[in-house]
Amino acid sequence: MKKNVAIAMGGFSSEYRISINSGNVVYKNLDREKYNPYRVHILQKEWFVIADDDTPYPINRSNFTVTIDNQLITFDCVFNTIHGTPGENGLLQAYLELLNIPQTSCDFYQSALTFNKRDLISVLKPYGIKTAVNYFADQGLDVDPDEVIKKVGLPCFVKANKAGSSFGVSKVKTKEELIPALKFAYKEDDEVIIESFLDGTEVSVGVIMHNGEITALPVTEIVSENEFFDYEAKYLGKSQEITPARISEEQTKKVQEIAKLIYRKLKMKGFSRSEFIFHNDEPHFIEINTNPGLSEASILPQQAQAAGISLPELFGSAIEAATSK
Repeated sequence: MKKNVAIAMGGFSSEYRISINSGNVVYKNLDREKYNPYRVHILQKEWFVIADDDTPYPINRSNFTVTIDNQLITFDCVFNTIHGTPGENGLLQAYLELLNIPQTSCDFYQSALTFNKRDLISVLKPYGIKTAVNYFADQGLDVDPDEVIKKVGLPCFVKANKAGSSFGVSKVKTKEELIPALKFAYKEDDEVIIESFLDGTEVSVGVIMHNGEITALPVTEIVSENEFFDYEAKYLGKSQEITPARISEEQTKKVQEIAKLIYRKLKMKGFSRSEFIFHNDEPHFIEINTNPGLSEASILPQQAQAAGISLPELFGSAIEAATSK
């Protein structure tokens, strides 16, 4: 019997349009012999299923059902493609868990933890995971630029703590640029993380649950035309994404093992994509995405293709893993 799959897309953050793109790719590639896919737009003010003729049908939020042509539709699984809130910070996962509806990404605690860069770094450090030197700032509290620079140096990165797709990120080269960069980051979040600049090769490592095993995908090297891997580099073609990465076999195995270690220690599920910079020949962890982009041009699908995994297989395996509990 076919499974009814709600593909959750949209969200409440600046990453809304990116999520819609990911969700539509999943919708296009799901095997229609196994699944009945429904595009579910989850927005700040309304949740609805959008039909092929663009007719919206409202979701009943009390039980996550929809009525189409007088037929009540319940969902066997939610394919979570929301980047940012509420799909990547634990809110949607907690809601669906209360309703006992399986979903394809990690559980609500892991989602909330990984979305908070500052808390995640604190959790990973005892496992020997190397990171940049960092300084934490909070909106409303004064920051002494000299104190920051003494700790992290220049240049440095100023990042919104709970945001994705490089929204609210600046590369700061001078003391005078620090306060404007903080104000820019505070537009996305009231917490900011300031990190030392790591000079080296940037790579991205996808980890998935495939055939019942935690599997690291081929590593992607990221070469940005801009100062760093910002929004333009990620989504507007201002970067090269080279899979497999031009690093040694030893470096590849090392960074894959660290990415799998993070996946295991955090008790992750579904897809993840961890970012690292090889600084002084050692991989330094930057961040992890638990709902990575899933368009044909996105990094994780590129890595799956390099591993011989098609998009229908990749997406179908996520649904089967979520519903096999």
